[in-house]
Amino acid sequence: MNTYNIFPTTVGIVELKRELTQTEKTFILNQDKKKNEGNTTSVDNYILKKKKLNDLKKFIEDSVTEYVNKLYSPKTDLNVYVTQSWINYTEKGQYHHKHAHPNSFISGVFYVNADITKDKIHFYKNVYEQFQIEPKEWNVSNSPSWWFEVGTGKLILFPSSLTHMVKTVESEETRISLSFNTFIKGKLGINLDLTELILGD
Repeated sequence: MNTYNIFPTTVGIVELKRELTQTEKTFILNQDKKKNEGNTTSVDNYILKKKKLNDLKKFIEDSVTEYVNKLYSPKTDLNVYVTQSWINYTEKGQYHHKHAHPNSFISGVFYVNADITKDKIHFYKNVYEQFQIEPKEWNVSNSPSWWFEVGTGKLILFPSSLTHMVKTVESEETRISLSFNTFIKGKLGINLDLTELILGD
């Protein structure tokens, strides 16, 4: 029998090919913080608008563009831009609650400090399962969730509708990540199909 996986959910993983500068690290570490469910987050939720993170923002935007081009292969020019962005601080014993990102197209998480041997991001299937059949072994087709190891310098990209979370952190060091949402400027749909939508300028 031949089997085919159709309509997959695509997660992109990109490595920053350099270490963060001391200026970038200091800026991220010294943000004012507020309580979040399970951990803390930066008060500033437009963090990538700050000049000190311009180089990191360019890396993120270039990676999002590559992800969108590979995933959608758009016929028209689309400008996918960062909307909100913020820092998450998760200490040993803390977690990041299960959630998705409304009012966003593609979301992402860049890891400023993470332990590749202990830190993971968990994703959850967003579909109704008609039957629950216990498998002999788990795979990408029968699993209700899937996780990826994450480490310092990794960028994870995914559709904003994809539910995800961080389970209780075991690492001794604070797990620090920069999360962001995006939206689109450009033309969607087809005029003759009455699906055309022009966003932005």
